[in-house]
Amino acid sequence: MTDLTWINGALTSARPQAVAALLRYFRDLDTAEEAFQNACLRALKSWPQNGPPRDPTAWLIMVARNTAIDEVRRRRKQEALPDEEHISDDGDAESDMADRLDSDHYRDDVLRLLFICCHPDLPASQQIALALRIVSGLSVKQIARAFLVGESAMEQRITRAKARIAKADVPFETPGAVERSERLAAVAAMVYLVFNEGYSASGPTAPDREPLCDEAIRLARLLLRLFQTEPEIMGLTALLLLQHARAPARFDSQGEIILLEDQDRTLWKRAFITEGLALIDKAVRHRRPGPYQVQAAIAALHARAAKPADTDWGGIDRLYATLEQMQPSPVVTLNRAVAVSKVRGPADALAMIEPLAAKLSGYFYFFGLKGGLLLQLGRNQEARVAFNQAIALAHTPAEAAHIRMHIDRLIAETEAKQKGPVASRA
Repeated sequence: MTDLTWINGALTSARPQAVAALLRYFRDLDTAEEAFQNACLRALKSWPQNGPPRDPTAWLIMVARNTAIDEVRRRRKQEALPDEEHISDDGDAESDMADRLDSDHYRDDVLRLLFICCHPDLPASQQIALALRIVSGLSVKQIARAFLVGESAMEQRITRAKARIAKADVPFETPGAVERSERLAAVAAMVYLVFNEGYSASGPTAPDREPLCDEAIRLARLLLRLFQTEPEIMGLTALLLLQHARAPARFDSQGEIILLEDQDRTLWKRAFITEGLALIDKAVRHRRPGPYQVQAAIAALHARAAKPADTDWGGIDRLYATLEQMQPSPVVTLNRAVAVSKVRGPADALAMIEPLAAKLSGYFYFFGLKGGLLLQLGRNQEARVAFNQAIALAHTPAEAAHIRMHIDRLIAETEAKQKGPVASRA
């Protein structure tokens, strides 16, 4: 278990807990993040030689804390260390640290970190970007892609957020009940984006990103523990569970995408589906609908269908129509078009997405869906153009391979038609 893939997964998984604990020790975001990065470098050198520690997270916290304290000593030489309120006096022993990791107090550290990153003094876009960087350790490039902005713009956004928190002298403690409620929407959005980052990159070609889905589900469950009667958090947790339940069937052995209608549904995780369905049913009984609940209800209709032909596409269309009113977005309309194509045909779906061309000109899925609809309508040349645009925008080899399959099919059909008349004349 000392290969780099496992080590990378362990570091990714440990990041939220470790950075949260280090922030509680040092009360400074940059110090906590730098200390964790230094500990990760130590791990990359030590673990392959000595084997993994009993508790990787505890090891990282211990090493990061000691490294940061040594750095303080080097900077201040003979000066005394910061007061007790700035640095904890917890022992350095890994076993002691591991015991603390199992306590309810420690588990709350992650939520404390989430709520600090989502402080109301920050604009919503900075809140989510900072949380994705600090809590989940996504690169600036990955976060920029999630927000559809340039890397330099995202780097500036994160830097400004850190500076603003430092200037505001934000207290590094768990907010009270009222403050938690006010920040809940931003925290939920961050958890949702973390899941999407892992989900869009998961599969055999990107095993190092798969833990993000598990981390998002863990954070959603933690939120649900804090807000047990909040239907939107029930909906968020249900949505993530129902989506992730399909993970084992989403890619074939070569890492190529398997569409929902072609997936082996016996591979879906039944435990996740059962938990997700129970949560969405419970949320609906509160009669306070929200976007996460609607998305979870859509996922639930897919999960309840034993085979593709059983899917209630009419219900999915109506749910997406509701989501369009709650949360207008070209991406929501694009997703609704898939249901419309099943209910009313590809022509109606194509007419629905054509007005979205300008807004989604850089979006892979827009051209993929457009090409598929054109293919169904027999407009093969136009479909090929759309598929070529999709390949140019693909983020993963699996996405590109999926579109290439459609193009190869078009080429084969075109060649067959060209050979037909020649053979008849002969």
